[in-house]
Amino acid sequence: MTELGTTAAIATLTDDFSLLEEWEDRYRYIIELGRTLPPFAEAERNPANKVHGCASQVWIATHVKNDNGEPVLSFAGDSDALIVKGLIAIIFMLYSHRPAREILATDAHAVFAALGLREHLTPQRSNGFASMVARIKSDARQALARN
Repeated sequence: MTELGTTAAIATLTDDFSLLEEWEDRYRYIIELGRTLPPFAEAERNPANKVHGCASQVWIATHVKNDNGEPVLSFAGDSDALIVKGLIAIIFMLYSHRPAREILATDAHAVFAALGLREHLTPQRSNGFASMVARIKSDARQALARN
């Protein structure tokens, strides 16, 4: 998965989704995005990394580095559900390798709605998406507080 700026990541997602007219093709694309995630370390499948509020099993590990006095967060993650793994990949495109302040300023729910995902996913998956975003934003706030 390449590291794009947030604006570029949103533009790429929007462009890619616009090329796929059928939702079945979009679901396949989401699953393919999930397959681009690097393997998730078994040691990181622990209770601290488990995301609560998801119907599927979801783990997100947060790694923080200091870049010129500002915390920059990167993420690793996995799920036992293919679509959810793809949603993780979308979230990481928006948030991974970003300064904490940028993470807090980026509205993943607006991107989610713009892509049409809100009306095409089950309420459980939408709730899981919200839980993953909330977890990442919480980690960004904690990183800023420690800085």
